[in-house]
Amino acid sequence: MKILMVCLGNICRSPLAEGIMRHLVQEKGLDWEIDSAGTGNWHIGHPPDHRAIKEAHRQGIDISGLCARQFQAADFDAFDRIYVMDHNNHRDVLKKARNAADKAKVHHLLPDDQDVPDPWFDDALFAPVFKLIYDACKSITDNKQ
Repeated sequence: MKILMVCLGNICRSPLAEGIMRHLVQEKGLDWEIDSAGTGNWHIGHPPDHRAIKEAHRQGIDISGLCARQFQAADFDAFDRIYVMDHNNHRDVLKKARNAADKAKVHHLLPDDQDVPDPWFDDALFAPVFKLIYDACKSITDNKQ
């Protein structure tokens, strides 16, 4: 299984999701590949936001070595499932879909197509966002889907 996590800039939510999912996959001994990307290009080549790194570290996960990149249409070929953090990410990823098979790979990370709040403008959101993402990733790994 190859999974891609996608948010806007690939410095807050999707690197958290990548780190959490890698951690859970390793714990369960699953042979999955995990990556993340952003729909925007502002942070290409940058590490995750320092607040995301701090919260992940507080939870025992190291995301400091991750590097932001932008989502590309070729990602549809490289990944089995693409999880987006919100409705805007969903729309932007689907714009790059080339066919129905590409579109079928795109899912909201949270159940019932809920948005993962973007913590960029509120430091206090990093801990609850981590928990939301952790719970969603745990559900995915528990169900092996």
